[in-house]
This record gives sequence, C-alpha cells and structure tokens, in this order.
Amino acid sequence: MAVQTGLGEPRGPWFISPELDPDGRSRWDGPGSDRRPAGWRRHGRLLAALSVVALSTASGAVAGGVVASRDGAPGPAAASAAPVPAELVTAAEKTVPGVVSVLVGGGAGASATGSGFAVDDQQHIITNDHILAKGGGGSVTVELPDGRRFAAEVVGRESRSDLAVLRVPPSAGLAALPLAKPGSTRVGEPVLAVGSPLGLAGTVTAGIVSALDREVRLGDNRHTAVQTDASINPGNSGGPLVNARGEVVGVNTAIATIDGNGSIGIGFAIPIEQVQKTADTIIGKGG
Repeated sequence: MAVQTGLGEPRGPWFISPELDPDGRSRWDGPGSDRRPAGWRRHGRLLAALSVVALSTASGAVAGGVVASRDGAPGPAAASAAPVPAELVTAAEKTVPGVVSVLVGGGAGASATGSGFAVDDQQHIITNDHILAKGGGGSVTVELPDGRRFAAEVVGRESRSDLAVLRVPPSAGLAALPLAKPGSTRVGEPVLAVGSPLGLAGTVTAGIVSALDREVRLGDNRHTAVQTDASINPGNSGGPLVNARGEVVGVNTAIATIDGNGSIGIGFAIPIEQVQKTADTIIGKGG
C-alpha cells in the first residue's frame, strides 16, 4: 500500500509508563502487593502509553474542520499564537536544510517513514532504529528537502538505544547539523522539533525543554530522555530537537498519548550525549 502523505492516524507500538508494570501495579510493589492509591482501586488500572513516532503509514483521514455555532454562524476566533523569538527563526533556517525524510521499503510503497539529519561532512545520517525495524529490513531511501531521493546505506544499528546511522552519496551535499555540548541543555530553554510528521516534510514546531533525565520505558529497555512540549507526531521519529542556537540536543523518539490520539504536548528525545556516543561507535565500526 502506498504511503499517503498529509494527516493520518498515529501508528506504532505502545509502551507502558516506567512507573507501572504491565499489570498496572507500581513497579515498586512486590508480587502479590496491592499497595495502590485509592483512585486506582476505584477506577482500575492506569496505563500511561508512550508511542514511538516513526510511522505515517496507511491512514489518510483528515483531522480538523471548521468550528461553528449551532445556528451556522462562525465560532469565536482562535487565540493568537505567542510571538516566536527571532533566534528560533534563525535556528529553523539553519536546521531544515540538514533534515531528511527516511522511507523504508522504497519510494511510494514505503512501509515505514520517519526523519533523520546529517551529522558530518561524510553524509552520515542519524535516525531511529525502530523506523528500520518497522520496515522489515527493506531498502532505505532518503528524501532531501529539495525533493531529491537517494538510496541509503545502513552503516549500523543499535536497537537498545533505538538509534541507527545511514549514509548517502557525497552528491547529496547535506549540511551537517551542529551538536550541543554534553550537559548544556537546560530545563525551560526554547527548542524546535524538525522532521516529517504525518508525511509533511520540513515541518518545524516550537516548545521548551520540559524536563531532563526523564525515565521512560520503550519496549524492553529503559531510557533517560529529554522531555519537551514541542509538538511531535508520527513521522517525527529520528528528527532533531534543536536549541535556539540550532544545535541538536536530542533525537525525537516517542510521545505520550491519550487513546492514541497524537501529540498531547509530552514528547521524548534521546539526549545528545547518548546520540553522539552511539553514533561515534557505529560510524567507527562501519566506516
């Protein structure tokens, strides 16, 4: 089935909050313990789901519409967006040329899509491993901001950190994005998420760093993540989270959702310290 660009349903595996075991108990409760808050006993299990945000496949259902009063008159106008700091505009201009769409399974018939970004002048591209895993080992194509497409070599993958490195030919000419210094990210600083959410390449969303060292569980692994309220949706996976200087502070990887309904303003990115360590190891081994 061909990938439908534009709006669509969030897709991807579901994950449980790190505070809960699969049966809903706190992970600090021992076997047989019923040491749960009263609200849990009244309302049943509380499962906070995290969804990896790689996949903009299958659904093309439109999400949106016009708000009107019951008599057909237009509803109240939406509130104006907050002013965007000028430095974020500059950061976006610097970042977008280095961000690509990643299609696994080939061209229009891709079975999984996500994002990635150039990390050096050798045309190495960082992305999420779960994009490649969902694609079932199919061929990988990278689409540049100018619409050109290149077959990508998979240099290496590390499922535990959910990171992978691709490489495209020198003729791609991608501009490498600078990486933030380890330990320099601060709670409250403005950030941009850049990628191809729901197939919309070159999308930029703004927010702040909501928390650092946030423990989340993805699959069988626990990760320490950067939490952000920048809007992240399926297709953003593998794309960069950048600060106001245009430096990558993390790789967008997962979102918290309610009933699978897309971004609710809680997203997670792999910290740049982990990204750089893993990328250096993969590139060192794979060339």
